[in-house]
Amino acid sequence: MSLREWQLLTHIERAFFINSFEMDLLPGVFGDLDPAQPEPSLSELASVLLNLVDRGWMEMRRYVRRVANDDREGLAHGDPVPRDQLPVLLADPASWEYPDDPSWIGALTLVETEAGRTISRMSADEIATRDNV
Repeated sequence: MSLREWQLLTHIERAFFINSFEMDLLPGVFGDLDPAQPEPSLSELASVLLNLVDRGWMEMRRYVRRVANDDREGLAHGDPVPRDQLPVLLADPASWEYPDDPSWIGALTLVETEAGRTISRMSADEIATRDNV
């Protein structure tokens, strides 16, 4: 990735990347949008997100219950939601709201793919240049 590639992303695309590496729920993207920009419609957000999925940079998943080796309960990302189901999910305004259930089980979340990480992370050379190493 280069800083230039990151800067070429739209503010909405950057918001989805931020949401994905924060491991937040889908509605968290609203807090990552640039407040200086007009708030996009849900259909615009859905279109941008589907484009990121189609480029192989993100997957949409649902949180599932996870039990760690030490028997502590937590959350994990479930399997990717099939691409053909995404337009219907994203057309539902409820998908863009935080769930009433505080456990978040079943809630939609974004996960960066390996390809997406190449966009959102600086290379070792860029980090060295930034840090004057």
